[in-house]
Amino acid sequence: MPEQKHAKAYTNSAFIPGGEGFASRWAATAAAFRAARPPERLAYGPGPRNWAHLFLPRRAARGLVVFVHGGYWLRFGPDDFSHLAAGALAAGFACALPAYTLAPAARIAAITAEVAQALAMLAARVAGPIHLAGHSAGGHLAARMACDGVLPEAVAGRIARVVPISPVADLAPLMLTAMQTDLRLDAAEVAAESPVYLPRRSGPQVHVWVGGAERPAFLAQAGALATAWGSALTVEPARHHFDVIEGLQQPSPLLSALIG
Repeated sequence: MPEQKHAKAYTNSAFIPGGEGFASRWAATAAAFRAARPPERLAYGPGPRNWAHLFLPRRAARGLVVFVHGGYWLRFGPDDFSHLAAGALAAGFACALPAYTLAPAARIAAITAEVAQALAMLAARVAGPIHLAGHSAGGHLAARMACDGVLPEAVAGRIARVVPISPVADLAPLMLTAMQTDLRLDAAEVAAESPVYLPRRSGPQVHVWVGGAERPAFLAQAGALATAWGSALTVEPARHHFDVIEGLQQPSPLLSALIG
């Protein structure tokens, strides 16, 4: 019974009208965007998913925006979200979307390390401030990059803003879901990888973002992270877990929170 309760708490598609169609629409929109604005594909490590797409603006970049995709560390990749680079590019930023090894091939701690490795590579390619966002599991990974001791100091010191969108900031509840079969979380990893239990760096501005129409579990997760870190929290009215990221495509309060 506890597993069923928690599985329902972290299920989104069944509670969003047309929820099952979002993934295919994302992929199609992303493919069309890449056809119009082809990115560079850059390797940051030896693994098959150790790569990132880098989109460059038409003039010298004001800095770098990085978006880390979600999917409970189990699915999706940069090719599903390329279109989210549109807002950053229009504002004059380079925009990168890193891939990472998915569970169960990698534990969450290893995925955190891969995203840190990707950021270091991308920071060497694009000068200026780094603005970091991530959605859901990607929101967790974005928040981890704002924690002490994750990134090399030369990279961490350049991070200006971090916007975890609908983040999974406390991993403990996931141990009671069916996802645990693939995530293989234990108490030590929960403590080491849950941003709500970790100090954040004092440098970056952190702004937690969540949709007002999201599942109660995600509203609670976002609120817990904002409280633990003393950061700004926006609950965007009427947005659910799948459309809350759409503001990254054009000028919007979400994009402003990310790039200023």
